[in-house]
Amino acid sequence: MLLIKNGYIKPMVGPDMENSAVLIGDNGKILRVAETIEAPEGCQVIDAQGRLVTPGCVDAHCHIGLDNEAVGWEGKDYNEIVDPVTPQMRAIDSIYPQDEAFALALQGGVTTACTGPGSANVVGGTFVAIKLWGNRVDNMIVKDPIAMKCAFGENPKRCYGQGAKKAPMTRMGVAAVLRELLFKTQRYMQDKAQGKNPGFDMKLEAMIPVLEGKLPLKCHAHRADDILTSIRIAKEFGVKLTLDHCTDGAIIADELAKEGYPAFVGPSLGSKSKIELANKSFTTPGILHEAGVKVSIITDAPVIPLQYLPMCAGMAADAGLPMEEAWRAITINPAVSVGIDHRVGSLEPGKDGDVVIWTADPLTSVCAQAYTTIVDGKVVYQAKQ
Repeated sequence: MLLIKNGYIKPMVGPDMENSAVLIGDNGKILRVAETIEAPEGCQVIDAQGRLVTPGCVDAHCHIGLDNEAVGWEGKDYNEIVDPVTPQMRAIDSIYPQDEAFALALQGGVTTACTGPGSANVVGGTFVAIKLWGNRVDNMIVKDPIAMKCAFGENPKRCYGQGAKKAPMTRMGVAAVLRELLFKTQRYMQDKAQGKNPGFDMKLEAMIPVLEGKLPLKCHAHRADDILTSIRIAKEFGVKLTLDHCTDGAIIADELAKEGYPAFVGPSLGSKSKIELANKSFTTPGILHEAGVKVSIITDAPVIPLQYLPMCAGMAADAGLPMEEAWRAITINPAVSVGIDHRVGSLEPGKDGDVVIWTADPLTSVCAQAYTTIVDGKVVYQAKQ
């Protein structure tokens, strides 16, 4: 068992708690969060000494483990750029937990990440939610799969339409490729249900959970028209959807609020490296939240290294997102939006013992980092005393 006492606890559900404690059981689950908890016999005790204590941060969209640090071409395992339609790809088969990005993320207080294929293909394969501590990905899984990656706009156009002179070359081509796949999957499902024995198709098999409403489309879309096209197609086929990047979201905030899909905003730090990033701004999360959209902040790591997720939330707060919502945007909001809030995202009894004790508030102090990072009740990072 592990007891964290004398902490300023921000549980993300309910009010903050001064001089309070968190008790984690032998099974790695939170047992209690209260002002006073007596340490059970044999319990490890950590005195937070008044420091800020939060749940581990959650990134709803990155490529950690698939796009690795400082290893060149060999570590680029996130885009299968041979076919614009590759739903049969699974992130879990490319993740390298020994990459240094994992340890750096834990030092930055990020304990859970949703990672998967990039945006070269119209449909790229499935994302997975993992803990960032471990040496075997099979033992790090929170939920697999969590979504089917698809992409709109410049990236699939550039990868296929320019040099290759192969569809898709236009935005209408991207949409048509996705529609065709969804139509084929519908027909495939109908044929199977009617006993017509259509013959095994791995691509269409991978898409069945999407059409059944069990797996959302995770839509890479920056520009306003691409965002709205993704919504149009999702509604046509009755499938679930998340709006990933959502760079132009502020322009169409009221429309997005009407539709009700969650927005994963970012990466907002860095240069405007392509045309569709013209409206990239840290003001976007605040505008979307004000309109009524559920907002999560993402790094798209390694575009922004994962350890800087809290800093990005702080910059969004400085640009207009209320401070409490900025915290929620890197904890409970992404957990809810990807369907893992029964495990992570807040400090509540029954949830995983993923806890961060901070050197300072990382949303207001650029030098702040984790003082202690705990995953499943185990201390996995401790700053030097």
